[in-house]
Amino acid sequence: MSRTAERLTLGLVGAGLVAAIALLVIEPRIQANKAALLGKGDYQLETTEGTPFTEATLKGAPSAVFFGFTHCPDVCPTTMGDIALWKQDLPQAEDLKVYFVTVDPARDSLDQLRGYTSWIPGVTGVTGPPQEVRKALSSFDIFANRVDLGNGEYTMDHTSYVMLFDAQGLFVEEIPYQSPAAEAEDKLRNLLAGNPEGRGARMPSDLIGQICYTLQDKVL
Repeated sequence: MSRTAERLTLGLVGAGLVAAIALLVIEPRIQANKAALLGKGDYQLETTEGTPFTEATLKGAPSAVFFGFTHCPDVCPTTMGDIALWKQDLPQAEDLKVYFVTVDPARDSLDQLRGYTSWIPGVTGVTGPPQEVRKALSSFDIFANRVDLGNGEYTMDHTSYVMLFDAQGLFVEEIPYQSPAAEAEDKLRNLLAGNPEGRGARMPSDLIGQICYTLQDKVL
């Protein structure tokens, strides 16, 4: 084998090793850090209680955040009913802050949201200017898309799970749509007890993880 070929081979092997290290060491930390970054951003929304809804709102007490809209035909009413059941079954859920954030700010005014959420104690509606709602959707990694129905009518396709955050404002895990009540309540019970088991509950403690987190926080 010529010297040039040897160098090329060594270069390819080296590149392969770097890729393997990135895959095995860095990539898992990047994915974990994405969870720790959920909910963070410069969005400025308003609640039905007349208070701001920002990144800081998620700190101080455990919270559940659900993105939906008041004209939703099925997913949102079902999830709101589930939330009412969870709160009824868990007396300690009084300590849980629950936010219903609209993905349809064009139709969901504060008054509209008050009427939609008021029947469940402890649930607060959230809306704001469209550009701020878009910022929040990005910060929480929420999908929302307008679907025209004709005759000027439309609906919204959107992410359907409930997001759980601990008292430090860190994402813990989600409760998928139509989860069995026992599973959902176990997650809430752990969250409220201060023992969340989700993937986003801890900040990175190792050097590589901290570097990845810092870089992602600057970019996202």
